[in-house]
Amino acid sequence: MPELSHRRRMLVLSICCMSLLIVSLDNTALNVALPSMQRELHATTSGLQWAIDAYTLVLASLLMLAGSTADRIGRKRVFMAGLVIFTAGSLLCSLAPNLELLVVFRMVQAVGGSMLNPVAMSIITNTFTDPRERARAIGVWGAVVGISMAAGPLAGGLLVESVGWRSIFWVNLPVGLAALLLTLRFVPESRAPRPRRPDPVGQVLVIALFGSLTYAIIEAPDVSLTQVLPFAAAAVAALLALLIYEPRRAEPLIDLRFFHSAPFSGATGIAVSAFAALGGFLFLSTLYLQNVRGLDALHAGLWMLPMAVPTLLCAPLSGRLVGSRGPRLPLLIAGAAMTVSGLLFALFEAETSNVTLFLGYVLFGVGFGFVNAPITNTAVSGMPRAQAGVAAAVASTSRQLGQTLGVAVIGAVLAAGIGSSPYRDTFVSAARPGWWILAACGAAVLVLGFLTSGRWAHRTAERTAERLETAEVRQPVGTSG
Repeated sequence: MPELSHRRRMLVLSICCMSLLIVSLDNTALNVALPSMQRELHATTSGLQWAIDAYTLVLASLLMLAGSTADRIGRKRVFMAGLVIFTAGSLLCSLAPNLELLVVFRMVQAVGGSMLNPVAMSIITNTFTDPRERARAIGVWGAVVGISMAAGPLAGGLLVESVGWRSIFWVNLPVGLAALLLTLRFVPESRAPRPRRPDPVGQVLVIALFGSLTYAIIEAPDVSLTQVLPFAAAAVAALLALLIYEPRRAEPLIDLRFFHSAPFSGATGIAVSAFAALGGFLFLSTLYLQNVRGLDALHAGLWMLPMAVPTLLCAPLSGRLVGSRGPRLPLLIAGAAMTVSGLLFALFEAETSNVTLFLGYVLFGVGFGFVNAPITNTAVSGMPRAQAGVAAAVASTSRQLGQTLGVAVIGAVLAAGIGSSPYRDTFVSAARPGWWILAACGAAVLVLGFLTSGRWAHRTAERTAERLETAEVRQPVGTSG
């Protein structure tokens, strides 16, 4: 890809951030709408979980395929296809007559979304070649997540109260169309110099793993053990098959050699932990504020601002710290803040007091604001630029898998604790194990951030990059194992 002027690079970054905005805004706004959807569509707790997880599950399953496909046939081309499908899926979601079709249309949305975030990150990585400039660009990228968290609940609340939950999906239509036209005009095409072949077997195994695992977790409280065990066994079998099959291919869907790099492995684990905490936090908070406190969607959205605003403010600061001092400090701040937030709810029932609820939300927002930039920068910085799409897709997959598991696990714990009782009577006690899980996720971010950001970890990243580059030179294009 030719070197672009500073102004053109900023424009490309803005266009890529638009795609992240509609994807992130859609998820955060939809969380505020869950109680309204529950009433109109007569959904159970597991039904609400599927409304969220159907999207993140398909997204997680297809991100690596989208990243490698973009590296092969062109990032701009795949990015534009993603915008078209995501926008069309949003329109279908707004017209869904029942929960079942809403879940199906959310999956259509996710097919398009899988072509947006990892491909956009790959475009950014190849546009900003200077490490410091790239870190700042990724900080801006992370700030967009904060903007969506700040604007999503508030905009979602306004839309739900004034028009209805379906209008949340309408927001994506003009933004998606504008991003499509701007991409067509200003984003240059780029692709990897050595395209990778498709891996259909690996893709099927990934779908089987994620789908079976999520189904087993979500449905566990509502069905018998004999109905859940086959899906759990299928998930284990798919994982073992991936570990055996993928190393035998010269061009696998998941290049397990990436995980020889301690920073890359750490970034993957941190992404799963942090986004599991986010998914569970939003799910619990939304149901508590509306079903227990009795707030309407707008006021519930306002209550989410103490979490969203710190995320917005801390994300660019995190990007600058990563560029100047490395990822360790932002990760330690993130892990500590998220752990303390979870402990406030688990130990002191923070949701029962306005002061502690506010403090818990602020701490979680600070932690999540600091965590995103070091995840992304660490995941892509140690990898060869030719495989930037695959590396970025693995990082994005980890995020979506984490959010999927967070909603699935926390929702299952909550459903088991509440049973057939009213939310108001049992929510605080039923949610306590969930808050302990969120605190453990924060502790995982703290420990992994410390262990995988030192000098020895950096040396493993350098050795891994050298091996990957050597293997790329030796491996003829188009061969398979």
